[in-house]
Amino acid sequence: MSGIKKLAGQTMWYGVSSIAARFINYLLTPYLTFKFTESQYGEMSVVYSFIPFMNVIFTYGMETAFFRFANHADKKSVYNTTSLSLIFSTIVLTILFLLLQHPLSVLLQITSHPEYLSLCAAMIALDALCIIPFAKLRQDNRPVKFAIVKVGGILINIISLYFFLSICPRVIAHNPTHWLSHYFDPNWAVGYVLLANVIQNVITLLLLSKEMLGFEWKLDMVLWKQMLGYALPLIVAGFAGMINETFDRIMLEWWVPVKGVEAAKAEVGIYSACYKLSILISLAVQAFRMGAEPFFFKHAAHENAQKIYARVMKFFVITLCFMFLLVSMYLNVWKLFIRNPKMWVGLKVVPILLLANMFLGIYYNLSVWYKLGNKTIAGAYITLIGAGITLLINWLLIPYFSYMACAWATFACYGSMMVVSYIWGQKEYRIPYATKKLVAYLVIVVTLFFIHKGSIYLYSANWFSLLIATLLLSCFAWFILLVEKKEFQKMPIIGNYIR
Repeated sequence: MSGIKKLAGQTMWYGVSSIAARFINYLLTPYLTFKFTESQYGEMSVVYSFIPFMNVIFTYGMETAFFRFANHADKKSVYNTTSLSLIFSTIVLTILFLLLQHPLSVLLQITSHPEYLSLCAAMIALDALCIIPFAKLRQDNRPVKFAIVKVGGILINIISLYFFLSICPRVIAHNPTHWLSHYFDPNWAVGYVLLANVIQNVITLLLLSKEMLGFEWKLDMVLWKQMLGYALPLIVAGFAGMINETFDRIMLEWWVPVKGVEAAKAEVGIYSACYKLSILISLAVQAFRMGAEPFFFKHAAHENAQKIYARVMKFFVITLCFMFLLVSMYLNVWKLFIRNPKMWVGLKVVPILLLANMFLGIYYNLSVWYKLGNKTIAGAYITLIGAGITLLINWLLIPYFSYMACAWATFACYGSMMVVSYIWGQKEYRIPYATKKLVAYLVIVVTLFFIHKGSIYLYSANWFSLLIATLLLSCFAWFILLVEKKEFQKMPIIGNYIR
């Protein structure tokens, strides 16, 4: 249990930063849905759906390779090699990105603002340079500085965005001759969101300057080739993963059954805003990943490693189950984060996306078998299967069902990846997961969701919906405490109250 306590502690600190990073979506969703029209919000979503693909190319799996080799090779040599590799590759890729700016703007249907891609290039390049310094903080078990730097950058982002979208228009409205009027363009809304991100990344890089400049100019070519061989399959997996995670917005813009680019962007805006409400599950998954990756590698040689991994999975799934119920049954409250009521029409995708992200979280937990066994090519194959499902369902169904097709494609994609990884992983590296119990928990929470939905169908008063949701959530909490009583008794603080 001590290993799990340590993971929980690190996850808490990494979670502070990761949750803050993701929670900015909650903080900004009401703000941006108030400031932007549906089409503007959709345009922003398309641009931000493209950025993760470039992040995969710019980082090419070196973060995971760093963790893998730092535990088996000389840590200093690994840090030097990965740092130099990313610096040189970032310079080359940024130049190439800028040369391809025009065709990329055509692909994303933002030809009226090709300069957005210049800002994207700066943002992605700076982010790539921060990857290994952040990884070193995680490897050195320094989650506090990790969290401080992450949160500091986020605060800069919020302040910058508020300055561009609120203070500047207000100042110019009161004084049209103010010097800001020569630089501020009210039609450049999405550009200011990107510019705020660039400022955030510059500040983050400065805060990481000690780690960033802590390497030596010594590239170990033998080590670099070994790391690249390990990391290359992760590029395929990462690229396919981005197809699963963000490419549906781009496909929706291409194939949505409406006329006109602006109408298509509006549909993307509605789907993207409602997608943000599934972010709580993503928060837990992101925080877990930040703490779990170094944890899994460090405990690989432990005699009870498989049992530890199984226990981690159980607590993780229980946490996700509570989050699913908290969001899906209190959706009338969460929807208020979307300030534009016209976007509420897309709320029906939220429960589907919550389940999909639960599957994704379980898949990340299951992925320990191929990462520890140096079989990252397996992860690439599994993610490619998911990408194929995503592309096929969206291609077939978006022209008929719009963003509902995107939601079900995400559900089918992550569900299939979870199942394939479990079956394959148990053959390669058997872990005694409490499979039947965990499946039962998932079935129970989905059943509770439908009970709640059926209840409010009969009587739709808001107070009644909240009452039924609270009763059902309390029943599930009581059930979990009853079934997992022995496990909770072993935990600090909580165990004192369960005897």
